[in-house]
Parts: sequence; structure tokens; C-alpha cells
Amino acid sequence: MSTPATSPKPLSLGVIFLTLYIDLIGFSIFFPLGPELLRFYVANEPAGGLFATLFAQLQSVAHTTEVPEMVIGALFAGLLGSVYSFMQFLFSPVWGSRSDRLGRRPVLLITVAGNALSFLVLVFSGSFTVFLIGRVFSGIMGGNLAVAIAAVADVTTREGRAKGMGIVGAAFGLGFLTGPLIGGLTAHLNVLTVFPGLSAVGIHPFSVPAFIGFALCLVNFGWVASRFSETLPPEKRNAAAATLRERNPLRALLTLPDRAIRRVNVVGFLVTFGFSFFETIISFFTAERLGYTPRSLTLIFVHLGLVSIFTQGVLVRRFVPRMGEKRAALFGISAIAVSFVLLGYTIGVAQSVPWMFVTLTICAVGSGFANVGLSSLISLYAGVEEQGKITGLYRSMGFLARACSPAVAGIVFFKAGGTVTFIAAGCFLLLPVALGLSLPQPKK
Repeated sequence: MSTPATSPKPLSLGVIFLTLYIDLIGFSIFFPLGPELLRFYVANEPAGGLFATLFAQLQSVAHTTEVPEMVIGALFAGLLGSVYSFMQFLFSPVWGSRSDRLGRRPVLLITVAGNALSFLVLVFSGSFTVFLIGRVFSGIMGGNLAVAIAAVADVTTREGRAKGMGIVGAAFGLGFLTGPLIGGLTAHLNVLTVFPGLSAVGIHPFSVPAFIGFALCLVNFGWVASRFSETLPPEKRNAAAATLRERNPLRALLTLPDRAIRRVNVVGFLVTFGFSFFETIISFFTAERLGYTPRSLTLIFVHLGLVSIFTQGVLVRRFVPRMGEKRAALFGISAIAVSFVLLGYTIGVAQSVPWMFVTLTICAVGSGFANVGLSSLISLYAGVEEQGKITGLYRSMGFLARACSPAVAGIVFFKAGGTVTFIAAGCFLLLPVALGLSLPQPKK
């Protein structure tokens, strides 16, 4: 049974919350800037370079559709998100396993410092190649999500695991709310209008959002260094080094001896894959059917973020201990599936904004219960000495889903339309519900 660490729980969880929060800001801060970034690099990148080659490939795909300009923007945004997620897929198990051997604190310090460096690279990414390097490095260091979540397991009892994971979920919701807001509200603060000569060192119109991310990471590093007490004592660490097989997430999943851990990883992958359809196409669907602008779309992200924070900070902490982690996860996945079918109708057919927001509320509540339920299950199935490794593998599979899903969602959307895409995604989510029914109840 997991036992609380000797350090004060609220302080440890507060540091963990901030780490997760800033990581999610890093993931989402460029969400609303995709089209503007694309226009900037189209206007400024030299012919024959990496961006020109990539853009030519995007054009060749987009011209086979009826709305090539929109498709190019979608593909570009999807590419940036996929690169970030794929790096997290590769490195989440690495950081998780390393934290099982060395402790959570040193790994968090390394990765938070790495996140700060990645944002600093983005500040000077006037070149697309530099920007891409920054996102790759940011994704590598963003794999510390698994370490932070493993630390939550260290400082909570098995009975209180869902409440701890609710804090994780609240950090996710707040991060996804704050990141796009920072990106959107600071995008017009172009340093080059005052100091045009700074373009020679790579400063670009979107350096301000990146610098804000850099400053937040410095604050995070200072707080972790001064206030975070180690949550994994030496006697509970796994001294064995991770093998190359264990560093390969797919092979590690297939070779796990515990059937329950394998199955919950598959369920988590399928849920994330299906939910990523929403993240990929909601902006294009609302623009097409409701005439939404990027500013209007901000209201959707704000609404989702607020509902998510309330769900995972209040509802989950109150109801999941009563329901049990398995029932909470199945309830959440089912709610997402229903909300997707309703979104297809309310946006694509009824074109009703009020009913769309009602449906978005159902979606956010379902997502909160599903994420906390599944995260708690994977933590409870894992042993004390392998929390980092197993949590890293679970997060890794989710990032793989996020890397793969945008391409599939985009193809379906631009070929069949938003209504069909959302209904298909809702039906797809019935698969993880069916698989989840056979998951065992965790022992407490």
C-alpha cells in the first residue's frame, strides 16, 4: 500500500500542480497561433529550405480538397501538435523509469530546466527550422508529465488516489484554458514594431508568448528547487536500469506481464485517439457551420476549461471515491461518446449555439471523469516501485494517440464533413467502453 511522504502533502501537490499546469501551457500556447505562424513563415522562409519543402507537400495534399487554404492550415497545425506529442510518446517512459531509480525531484528539475530552455529557443525562432527544434525539445522535456503524476501516487493513499488525480485533472483543464488565452491575447504584442533590428537574432512576431512561457518555467524551477521535497524515498526506488526494450513504449506494452495494465493502456489510447478528433476539427467545424472566428473559438476553450476545472477539482473529488475508479471511467467515456453525437447534430444540423454549449458541458464533464478514472486505475494497478515506469507508459500511449489522430480526423472531416466525423468518433468511443467492462476492480 502506498503511504504518504513525510513532507507536507499540500505543498508537494501544489508543486506538482504547477509543474503540470506549465507543461500544458507549453503544449497549448500556440494553439490559436497556427494560422498566423503559417502566414509568417510563408512570407519569410527562403525558397528551397525545410519549410518550403514541407509547404509544397501540404499544398499537394490540400489541392485535392474543396477548401485547400483551410486544409493547409489544419495540416500545419496538426503537424506541429503531432511532432510535440510524438516526442512525448518516446520520452515519457524514459523520464518515468528514471524517476523510479533516481527519485522524482532530480528528474523534475532536469525536465523543468529543459522546458525553460525550449521556450527560450522559441523566443528566437524566426527561422522555421529553429522553431521546429524548439517544439521537438519541448516535447522531449514535456514527458515529465508522467513523473509529476507518479509523484501524486507517492503522496496519496490508495483510497485517496482519485482525489489526487483530480488535482492533476484540474491542472490539465487550467493549462488548456490558460495556454490558448496567453497565445491569443499576446499575439499582437510584436516586439519588432519597436525594435525591428532584433529580427537579425531571430526575434519574431510571436516571441512574447514564448517568453512568457520561459518566465513561467523559471518560476517553476525555482519553486521545485526550493520547496519540493522528494516523494519517493530511497528504499522504495527501483535500482534496475531500464533496458532498451523498456524504452520502446510499444514493445514494453506488449511484454507487460499484468493483463489489467495492458488493457487499461489500450483503453486509454483509444479514448485519447477518439477525443483528439474534437481537438482537431472543432475550430474548422464551428467556422464552417456557425461562422466562428478565432476570437469566438476562444469562448469554447474558456468554457471547456472552466467546466473541466470544476469537474476535476470538485465533482471528481466528491463522486469518484463513491463510484469507484472503473465506473467513473466508463461513465466518463460514455458521456464523451454521447456528447460527440450531439455535437455533430447541434453544430452541423441544428446550428444552435446554446445547445452546442450544453453539449460541450457534457463533453467536459465526461472527459474529467474518464481521465481521472483511468489515471487512478493505472496507478492502482502498478506497484510502488514502478509508478514512474507504468505511468510513463500510459502517458506515452496517450501521446501516440494524439500524434496519430489529427491526420485521420482531418481526412474524415474534409471528405465527409463535421457531422459525420463527430458521429463516427462517438461510435468509435463505444469500443473502449466495451473493453473497459472487463477491467478488474483495483485492490485498496
